[in-house]
Amino acid sequence: MLEIRGLEAAYGNVRALRGIDLRVGAGEIVTLIGANGAGKSTTLKCITGLLRARSGAIRFEGEPIHTLPTHEIIRRGIVTVLEGRRLFADLDVMENLRLGAYLCDDAKEIRRRVERVFALFPIMRDRQRQLTGSFSGGEQQMIAIARGLMAGPRLLMMDEPSLGLSPLMTQRVADIIQTICADGITILLIEQNANTALRLANRGYVLETGTVVMEGSGADLLANDRIRRAYLGI
Repeated sequence: MLEIRGLEAAYGNVRALRGIDLRVGAGEIVTLIGANGAGKSTTLKCITGLLRARSGAIRFEGEPIHTLPTHEIIRRGIVTVLEGRRLFADLDVMENLRLGAYLCDDAKEIRRRVERVFALFPIMRDRQRQLTGSFSGGEQQMIAIARGLMAGPRLLMMDEPSLGLSPLMTQRVADIIQTICADGITILLIEQNANTALRLANRGYVLETGTVVMEGSGADLLANDRIRRAYLGI
């Protein structure tokens, strides 16, 4: 579904990505792990067009997208749930959800998406007129995921969805990611919690200073001694 070849990116004179290659197959959960500053979020920014690559190619279902504006990339079905949730705290749940569907002008389809979100997150149906700023951090993360789903993604990219959450809520997010994938949405996941990410993922990539240094199945990376020492504290 998604293929990246030789991707280079920089912030001014600081190189952030150094010729990375990766792929995401339809129906997979693929994770990127690495320390802060490794280039994980930069990769997502390049995919969505928020940061223009200096060189390399990004293809979605065989078509190049690295020269397209962000809204066109979203129209093709690539959606990001941003790190830190980035909700509109002074708007209620339903208003945030409808903003997620801003590129859809089909009222019937928007209603269908709302019902799908409510089925996944029943609490939102009962509290849809409550301001999002009044929810707990974990509940806000659920709203952020729901807003992403309202955009109708085929590839959903998630940047640190468990950041700042309790272990119980982290497991809840992991369960939701598996459910979303089972419903036919492909997932590209960035996650500091390497243990959770690799247990979820079909495949994973390890980034260090803008370079892919290791790749493999989630299970193989989870069992790798280097990964266990560097990212799992074992």
